[in-house]
Amino acid sequence: MHAWEAIEQSLSFIEEHLAEEISTEELANTVGLSPFYFQRLFKRLVNKSVQEYVKLRRLARVIKNLGDSEWRILDVALDYGFSNHANFTRAFKETYGITPEDYRRDLPMLNTFEKPEVSMNYALVDEGVPLVVGDIVLEIQRKLVQAPETYLGLETEVRISEQVPTGESTGVDAPGQLWKRYHTEKVAILSALDTGVEMGMSHTEDPTQGLFTYFAGGLAKNVPGQLQDGFVKKELPAGEYIVCKIEAEKFEDLVTVSLDQASKYLFGTWLPHHNLATEPFSAEKYYRDAEDMAYMEIWVKPLPLDSRV
Repeated sequence: MHAWEAIEQSLSFIEEHLAEEISTEELANTVGLSPFYFQRLFKRLVNKSVQEYVKLRRLARVIKNLGDSEWRILDVALDYGFSNHANFTRAFKETYGITPEDYRRDLPMLNTFEKPEVSMNYALVDEGVPLVVGDIVLEIQRKLVQAPETYLGLETEVRISEQVPTGESTGVDAPGQLWKRYHTEKVAILSALDTGVEMGMSHTEDPTQGLFTYFAGGLAKNVPGQLQDGFVKKELPAGEYIVCKIEAEKFEDLVTVSLDQASKYLFGTWLPHHNLATEPFSAEKYYRDAEDMAYMEIWVKPLPLDSRV
């Protein structure tokens, strides 16, 4: 068994026993490693200590039940191994920046720490070759956009360190919140949209500020002479792109877990191993009308060879 396979096996064990007491020693025994070596290997491959990871996965699972007002918050906490309401509230606020009561009242989009697919770090595919990992299918290829595509939507500034996977952080998901707002307010420009295609664009103008601009919107079938207050026009420029297509069974999983895993693979594994650098821009293209399979694409622009100094 490869070392990474042992860690993947332990991650699956954790998922199956999140509502139970999970000790580091028990996890090490399940994969035949000493607790000392297991903890070092786990931290290296998951970027979290064993017990910190277990806590973050429990809190991610808890969110699904907190949205159901029929469950008492204390009952949700006890079901996932928290000893009392105070300990649960403290862990929740430290992780997400809000209390469980705040979450239940407002139901904001949150960045959660998802189960990583460690094997993706050791699977390198060529362009146009599908990669099947867990419940998703990835395929990376190049596309040439002959003419700019125009999108209409909303934008906001986001702190890089507070977003997953860029900052490996948890908390309120600012892009997700912008998408919620867009889907509420897009009725004002609905006649100008092709509702089957949506795009989120991230652009970093000055990395020293620790911010990036995020845009959420829909493909324009016509552009009004004057946009409603708050809406902006953005273009996907013409040119060459590297595109990572992602398929999943459900759209909800696609835009959360699958997007997170695919982004980490594209930026952390595939691009570096192919010695490719990209502009400080990326886009997520969502196809809302897909019937047989939910799918989306991550778009990045490769830098010309002569600019990679």
